Amino acid sequence: MYRSHNCGELTAANINQEVTLAGWIQKTRNKGFLIWGDLRDRYGVTQLIFDEERTDATVFKRAETLGREFVVQVKGTVIERESKNPKMPTGDIEILVHALTILNEATTPPFTIEDETDGGEDIRMKYRYLDIRRNPVKNSLLFRHKVAMEVRNYLSKEGFIEVETPVLIKSTPEGARDFVVPSRMNEGQFYALPQSPQTFKQLLMVGGMDKYFQIVKCFRDEDLRADRQPEFTQIDCEMAFVEQEDIIQTFEGLTSHLLKELKGVETDKFPRITYDEAMRKYGNDKPDIRFGMEFGALNTVAQHKEFSVFNSAELVVGIAVPNCASYTRKEIDKLIDWVKRPQVGASGMVYVKYNEDGNLKSSVDKFYDADDLKKWADATGAKPGDLILVLSGDTDKTRASMSALRMEMAERLGLRKPDEFAPLWVMDFPLLEWDEETERFHAMHHPFTSPKPEDMPLLETDPAKVRANAYDLVLNGNEIGGGSIRIHDAATQQLMFKYLGFTEAEAKAQFGFLMDAFQYGAPPHGGLAFGFDRLVALLSGQETIRDFIAFPKNNSGRDVMIDAPSKIDEAQLNELNIKLNL
Repeated sequence: MYRSHNCGELTAANINQEVTLAGWIQKTRNKGFLIWGDLRDRYGVTQLIFDEERTDATVFKRAETLGREFVVQVKGTVIERESKNPKMPTGDIEILVHALTILNEATTPPFTIEDETDGGEDIRMKYRYLDIRRNPVKNSLLFRHKVAMEVRNYLSKEGFIEVETPVLIKSTPEGARDFVVPSRMNEGQFYALPQSPQTFKQLLMVGGMDKYFQIVKCFRDEDLRADRQPEFTQIDCEMAFVEQEDIIQTFEGLTSHLLKELKGVETDKFPRITYDEAMRKYGNDKPDIRFGMEFGALNTVAQHKEFSVFNSAELVVGIAVPNCASYTRKEIDKLIDWVKRPQVGASGMVYVKYNEDGNLKSSVDKFYDADDLKKWADATGAKPGDLILVLSGDTDKTRASMSALRMEMAERLGLRKPDEFAPLWVMDFPLLEWDEETERFHAMHHPFTSPKPEDMPLLETDPAKVRANAYDLVLNGNEIGGGSIRIHDAATQQLMFKYLGFTEAEAKAQFGFLMDAFQYGAPPHGGLAFGFDRLVALLSGQETIRDFIAFPKNNSGRDVMIDAPSKIDEAQLNELNIKLNL
């Protein structure tokens, strides 16, 4: 038996017991006649003591050789610790060691295995197995497990069954790029790794499974943005004989359950806003509603003077930043520089100080008087002491820039509190979006999303105005889930493919299996998929997903620990009938 107890469970109640522990030596302190060592495992840390008078000489001499991260087994007696440590669960005791076995010596690690480490991100990614020994990463992975168990238990109790779907599937042209896998037995043909189990879960509904879920790996070969991974995990769900409200109630229930069980947070009914409302008020379709600063449209109150910048703009919009009228000109100039960054893309910024005495002072006083500026304050909901920030230009670009500015100001003011949770539903997305490059419509979600029944006639006359029977679940400014009611009849699905630019032959070649299935009695169905990595991070009060994934990729999509992707040898290429043009 390697251990009778773990390193996190012994307390004063165990004093005088003989125990066996095993783990890693975190650090040692040698006083000459006394040696202390901290022994660590997944469960915690226990202090060891080797006493020249009370410990066998051979054992004491062996203890003098211990280094950081040595793997050891010790046997000893639990004794009361003279200098107690109330910050440790085991801080009342220590182990007087009388037997020490070095199970494995260790090279000195490239960074300290401590909560606050001296290792940078790159080096910790290369030695991820060492990083996992650190409490912040270890606890993140334990929390991920806890979330997964809560999800499985909740959905199982709601009548869902977990079904595994294939990982080697067919490549489709819609969405992000597929990762492709060559087939040795079928020369010149390729599998794809799934971006989601979308068509398979629909086929499970055709098969009568009724309620399906899966915590599943998905893959997208796309240019990586910040905090994205080429492989990620979804909680993928589908239900038959349901309408939109049934799905919303089910997964609002799951989210509320997770918040209550994992964070002790009780939630009311989640607010709902339309996509158009989200864009108008917040400039994006995943707004953070933990704070205000809603957009105020200023076109009608700002385009009547001789200020050409506003007069030529498609949109003039402002936000009221609370309690910032005291900003100095230097601070405001830095903000102007910030919005001009390429990542934000604004050409400039106008500001109005709504002073505590009620006076309004702006950077455009030459063009606008106090009455004008008061109308701006009313439109943005500004109060005395607030700072009004105004951007203008093309509608989409200006909204995006203002959204970035709103989030930046909230960050600076400490309004994005990680222990506050503000979920909401965003509804009624456009079904289609126009792509200037290809000069055709693309599905905003995917080609299996059902249009709103009342908007069906618009498919023929004004496709851009058709709303999708789709919904996103947003938490603290992050999309954590999205789904839709699906098309469940072949005629409507064929019509959808037509408006997406598929010929009948192309649609049959790509999705004929699904169209065929619909002819055998597909029930009305719909579902939702949560981004599991993001959900876990947000529930833990963070927005960076990397520490919640055991072995993540870096921003270039590389696993620097195992050095992947990598080249394969020529024999393998020949087996796959692949010739590289280098």
